[in-house]
Amino acid sequence: MLSVQQLRVNGRRDDLLPPTSLQASRGELLLVTADRQDQRTALALALSGRMKPGGGTVSWDRQAKIKQLRGAGALVDSPGVNEPEQHLSVRDLVTEDLSLIPRRYRGALLSKPWLKVNRFEDIAGMWAEQLTPRRRTELLTALALANPRTDLLVLDLSLIHI
Repeated sequence: MLSVQQLRVNGRRDDLLPPTSLQASRGELLLVTADRQDQRTALALALSGRMKPGGGTVSWDRQAKIKQLRGAGALVDSPGVNEPEQHLSVRDLVTEDLSLIPRRYRGALLSKPWLKVNRFEDIAGMWAEQLTPRRRTELLTALALANPRTDLLVLDLSLIHI
């Protein structure tokens, strides 16, 4: 379970993210909106353990340690953080993301078999910039879930594009 209590993220002058509380159980989909992209990204970074909160708590499975959260969480398609480079081919993007999975969990770093098994052959020859928003989200989510340690997906995207 993800539990967030009065989470704040400090900005340069003011709070980037006002005090925010939420809960989500395993298997649950929780939609959180924000007025601005920077607020949404700050929340996504804090929820996935990539940014230290300015106040409040974030816990995963009742553990408030950032290392636990970072190990379980996967941040997907966060603008300016880990969005795919537009100049990459889908095959190169897959190879790059698979290489980030700890060695004990990954097999060969071959994109072609992974693309086939995960039913992405239709986009294998495309460039990242050519993907429809829906297909891009499907691909990046599947890549995040390729790591068996991933228990928490945090997608930082605009619903307008899906």
